[in-house]
Amino acid sequence: METLTFLQTSWFALIGALLAGYALLDGFDLGAGSLLPFLAADDEEKLVVFNSIWPFWDGNEVWLVTGGAALFAAFPHAYATVFSGFYLAFMLVLFALIFRAVSMEFWYYDEKRRGLWSAAFVAGSLLPSLLYGVALGNVMVGIPLAESMEFTGNFFTLLRPYPLAIGLLGLFAILLQGVTYIAMKTDGAVQNRARSIFGRVWGLFIAAMALSFAATIVYMPESLSNPLVWISAAVSIAAWLLCRLFASGGKTGLSFAMSSLALLGLWGIVGATQFPNLVRATGNASLNITLYNASSSEKTLWVMLYIALIGMPIVIFYTFYVYRIFRGKVMITK
Repeated sequence: METLTFLQTSWFALIGALLAGYALLDGFDLGAGSLLPFLAADDEEKLVVFNSIWPFWDGNEVWLVTGGAALFAAFPHAYATVFSGFYLAFMLVLFALIFRAVSMEFWYYDEKRRGLWSAAFVAGSLLPSLLYGVALGNVMVGIPLAESMEFTGNFFTLLRPYPLAIGLLGLFAILLQGVTYIAMKTDGAVQNRARSIFGRVWGLFIAAMALSFAATIVYMPESLSNPLVWISAAVSIAAWLLCRLFASGGKTGLSFAMSSLALLGLWGIVGATQFPNLVRATGNASLNITLYNASSSEKTLWVMLYIALIGMPIVIFYTFYVYRIFRGKVMITK
């Protein structure tokens, strides 16, 4: 039994790391896409923004696919509940990501309708950035569940104050990732625009964090007794302050690093709040889906762990290799 508990806890941590890695990596290109109207004034500058994310965006989404697959294999009951209960929301995310990918290609080749494809790219970046946080807020605060672990609500059940507050926090964290990345990766007019809107995005992030804290006091006060929540929050706030300090000093790389650390601090809060729960049930804690009552067998978890120990180093090496190959700034060439 102790071995099974170790495996369940390990997979809880590993899935959390995969999702945090996805948020960290895909966050900057989702943020850049969401801010495209504010970063680029013409097609030439839009191309600079596109070129800054083109080598990375599809590789970044591998982390999401891997995290979803790991959740399916390690905790199938949680996977079934979340993906069936949030079906409409996840379909919106899926279509947004599809149109986002398509819009980048069509924008390049279909010059007559570049305005349409730019709008599709912005919408395809903005919608997932918001809905990811809304989904996360729902599993944190709780959703109506039956004894069979089935979701008993509807789409509008998901649009409650606490999940929406977490959705806004996730959105502005992603926008902060995007604006600091573009400031680091570009030069000239695009970089100047990123610097000009940085202050507003930076302020909106901490405002959303304050709103989420107030909502937590109202809806999840018990989570504030966990010291790891406060440690993670302190890390996030310290990184947020340093992000502004480095941005003011023109140290764009360090500013982006601090934005990334602030985002990881938020994931630390989520992990500390959730453990050992995967999905909370509203009104009856005995119906919570936990890593203990929702996991696969010990043998399955062992086999998956062996595969992860082989596969994850390859994914991490590939990620570092690609970012190293395409390092440096993207500039307009005439």
